[in-house]
Amino acid sequence: QVQLVESGGGLVQAGDSLRLACAASGRNFREARMGWVRQAPGKEREVVACVLSGGSTSYGGLVKGRFTISRDLAKNTVYLQMSSLSSEDTAVYYCAVDFSRRFPVDTPGNYDYWGQGTQVTVSS
Repeated sequence: QVQLVESGGGLVQAGDSLRLACAASGRNFREARMGWVRQAPGKEREVVACVLSGGSTSYGGLVKGRFTISRDLAKNTVYLQMSSLSSEDTAVYYCAVDFSRRFPVDTPGNYDYWGQGTQVTVSS
């Protein structure tokens, strides 16, 4: 059974940095695409970043240059380093994984499994 457990969310000030972590278990994730998807109140889910099985990464336009996704295959953990946070980044952040190699990677519906989410609140 696939489990994704996020951690690292919280309340920060605008301009601060924060690192999220997602511990994955239950399956071999080496061939999976892993991503971070956020949902702000009243808005659609948005894929902010993902890392493909080969290690290449993709970012949403609103976070490019500020967020960095990385993964530790030995620990089955994916991270999201967020910097220069603003109130626009306030959302619930979900870890998501796709084993089916569906595209495009920035479509939330193309992920098979989801974590429970972690709240990130940025105060201005």
